[in-house]
Amino acid sequence: MKRDNALPETPNLDETLLRQPDADTLFPATRSTHGPRILMLYGSLRERSFSRLAAEEAARILERLGAEIRFFDPRDLPLPDSVGADHPKVAELRDLVQWCEGMVWSSPERHGAMTGIMKAQIDWIPLSLGSVRPTQGKTLAVMQVSGGSQSFNTVNQLRVLGRWMRLLTIPNQSSVAKAWNEFDEDGRMKPSPYYDRIVDVMEELVKFTLLTRDIRDHLVDRYSERKESHAELSARVNLKTI
Repeated sequence: MKRDNALPETPNLDETLLRQPDADTLFPATRSTHGPRILMLYGSLRERSFSRLAAEEAARILERLGAEIRFFDPRDLPLPDSVGADHPKVAELRDLVQWCEGMVWSSPERHGAMTGIMKAQIDWIPLSLGSVRPTQGKTLAVMQVSGGSQSFNTVNQLRVLGRWMRLLTIPNQSSVAKAWNEFDEDGRMKPSPYYDRIVDVMEELVKFTLLTRDIRDHLVDRYSERKESHAELSARVNLKTI
């Protein structure tokens, strides 16, 4: 227990690897000035895909907010592990993930879950490429469309995957019920609270991306990984002295 002004005893803690929050790093004097780079992923190949239409509507809002947008077309993307990572569609997806500073994942809900098309794209994104973690510390907004009543099954699953991919998933999210009734014949979303919520989500995504993109390495710097790296380095040094 802490007594007086003494620091608590933490015998399991390696003091040399514990880092205090660094204000200069958290609040850098110089920040990036380009528009946020956002990658849009959607989970359906249908000609009239409501997850794609929702993503396109979100992209228009993001562009109004100053973001640079790129889409990945999942058509012709092979199933995970069925081909090598040098496949053109896999390479395209991975290049886009490295380019972006944030992502929007928009999936239909099918049989109570995200689609296999959505999951396949995420499964092709590696946790690491050599020494680079392509998703770590980047922002994520999640969206889903449903053919029936409103559900949150898919966005909840996407949030779990976002955590697994070490993304900073923003608090807000979008779930559009009866999506077939929310878009006109030209594929544009009708005015509604669902549309307003997408605006809310995209505003929040841009703000979080601007706040975190220059400091994401610092935000996700982990004590456990520093400890592991230190142990590996020590082992290599000891081997060289034998």
